[in-house]
Amino acid sequence: MVRRSPLFASLDDEATGTLLGQMTRLRMERGDELFHEGDIGDKLYVIAEGKIKLGRTSPDGRENLLAILGPGEMFGELSLFDPGPRTATATAVAETQLLALTNEQLRAYLQDRPVVAATLLAALARRLRRTNESLADLVFTDVPGRVAKALLDLASRFGRPVENGVIVAHDLTQEELAQLVGASRETVNKALADFATRGWLKLEARAVLLLDVERLRRRSR
Repeated sequence: MVRRSPLFASLDDEATGTLLGQMTRLRMERGDELFHEGDIGDKLYVIAEGKIKLGRTSPDGRENLLAILGPGEMFGELSLFDPGPRTATATAVAETQLLALTNEQLRAYLQDRPVVAATLLAALARRLRRTNESLADLVFTDVPGRVAKALLDLASRFGRPVENGVIVAHDLTQEELAQLVGASRETVNKALADFATRGWLKLEARAVLLLDVERLRRRSR
């Protein structure tokens, strides 16, 4: 799983072993907070197992989820290229194992490996592209469309094919799913209930069984 991370994508086994040897291993339980919005960023993290949510909180206490990340994905790398406070809060949404590397260690490692630096920048560009798409969805796509798109995105990363569809163990509460979509829980639940009535999916505890992926894909457009 770790080898899926952009940090390791261009490395051979020997270089991977060297880098892994420098990284610190962390274990988190659901609800544990790794860092908070505004904290000083000094480490990059790679998820070996579990899931992390990145969110921001408004002055009146409302929360918006920016992303749900899983095994092989990394976060915290922004502080390497743009030192400053964290722009989001990172919280475990399941039992999670992380590998951490300080910015100083990573800078030293990149000095002789420009290919790795290019890979990291490409990963940042992809994240920026996804952020732009999310902003466009908030303006141009209705809530049911955003719900369908969020479910398909979660399925592409956490889904597992089963006999009658794709089971997606997203580990999110209804409130967290609504925060990810950027809508109220009531509106998101209404969209999910409508999809279930149409036979497109079946809701389960912190999971969803997608029964008709093609219909959901059409609805997400």
